Amino acid sequence: MARPAGSSKLLRAMNESAALAHLIDPGRLTRADLRRLTALSTPTISEVLRRLTDAGLVGVVAHQPRRRPGPNAEIYAANPDAAYAAAVSIRDVGSGDGPSVSAALCDLAGETRARFECDVDFRNTDPGTALAGVLKRLQGDQERLRYVQLGISGSYDRRTETIGHTEVPGFQKPGLLPELIKELGVPIGVDNDVNLAAIAERRHGVARNSDGFALLWLGDEGLGLAIDIGGTLLRGARGGAGEIGYMPLVAADGRRDLQDLVGGPAVLALGHEHGISGRTPGEVVSNAGGAFFTELADRVAVGLAAVIAVLDPSLVVLAGQVAQAGGRPLRDAVDQAMLRAAPLESAIEVTSIDDDAVLLGALDAGLGTVREALISDIRDS
Repeated sequence: MARPAGSSKLLRAMNESAALAHLIDPGRLTRADLRRLTALSTPTISEVLRRLTDAGLVGVVAHQPRRRPGPNAEIYAANPDAAYAAAVSIRDVGSGDGPSVSAALCDLAGETRARFECDVDFRNTDPGTALAGVLKRLQGDQERLRYVQLGISGSYDRRTETIGHTEVPGFQKPGLLPELIKELGVPIGVDNDVNLAAIAERRHGVARNSDGFALLWLGDEGLGLAIDIGGTLLRGARGGAGEIGYMPLVAADGRRDLQDLVGGPAVLALGHEHGISGRTPGEVVSNAGGAFFTELADRVAVGLAAVIAVLDPSLVVLAGQVAQAGGRPLRDAVDQAMLRAAPLESAIEVTSIDDDAVLLGALDAGLGTVREALISDIRDS
């Protein structure tokens, strides 16, 4: 039977993409290692490595001494300079309480090449101009930049390419993303900041071995929820899954939502009621304890009970500035509050990430997209 036209080209591309995937993660492999991992023949592995090397995607990084006579085995790895990914986290509107933007650049191997924080006045700065300035600071020569992952407090509707539920001026404009891509000349992805924090939590934090988890973000400004189902994030039909701050509540003094109960301003007010000082909600929680934690935990349990009742996650991760400031004492208080609130069982932990989780998650997401694009390029070549 005749072989279908193009089948040899497709097979070659599949072999190359498989080898590249292994050289990116875990990397530093000999030909023998690649044969074992891919089940390809020695001649095929040699040809694959030649083509990947000629394309500048991999190279010899060391030699492994042989026990028997003969040349030392070459150790290959992906070329870290073959492609870069950038992450930009927009945290607020530059109110003066801290940097409004954090950004980082990493190479194909995942090594961070640049990182900084800065203030941007988005009220008077066009989003395209602001992002162009950030990318220029990250990398003057953008030829290797393959993808930018943008994290923002809000939702992103992929169908209409519109950012919603955000207070950052200029970013609510319909069709903003295509305009940014055209202006900056590089692919850009947008995701909710709490979703990106969940990506970091799965890769670096307490959720590494979890089959699925919910991440409740208790931030200095707002609330958020990320829902991880077996490593896949639930974003909803319009990207609005997890906007838990809008969950309505009925109180004696009128209709409120969860943001009014445990959002940053509410935590500050609760701290003042208990005589606890602090300029930010995180600072208040750092200085607190006892009755304050009990009352705050009871408020958190109101929202958390609804999450657990609907999703029944095996793990709930408390993250954000307030959760990090509260640490284990806040986690224990929330655990006890949940026992009082409802007969629901989910393990509760505080994030173990002490870095900027949103930025780390954006780097992970951006790098994953770059790697997939390189492998796709090989398959299509």
